[in-house]
Amino acid sequence: MRHLWVRYVNGVSDVVDQKLLDKLIARDELKEFYRPSESRWVTLGVDQIRGAGGRYVGPDRRFIRVPETQPWVDTAA
Repeated sequence: MRHLWVRYVNGVSDVVDQKLLDKLIARDELKEFYRPSESRWVTLGVDQIRGAGGRYVGPDRRFIRVPETQPWVDTAA
């Protein structure tokens, strides 16, 4: 299990596992956590963090539209 450094809103630092990190973020108990992949502290409410998703109201970019075409007709012959 992966563990990360966190700083609570009360200033206390700790090391927590990733599952607990998600719960603490959801409960607004953290001020920041250390993101090793970027070698920096991530401030909640300021920096982007991953989420459980949200409502996206734009076009579905995963859908591939296949244009309706007429069968090819060779008119040269």
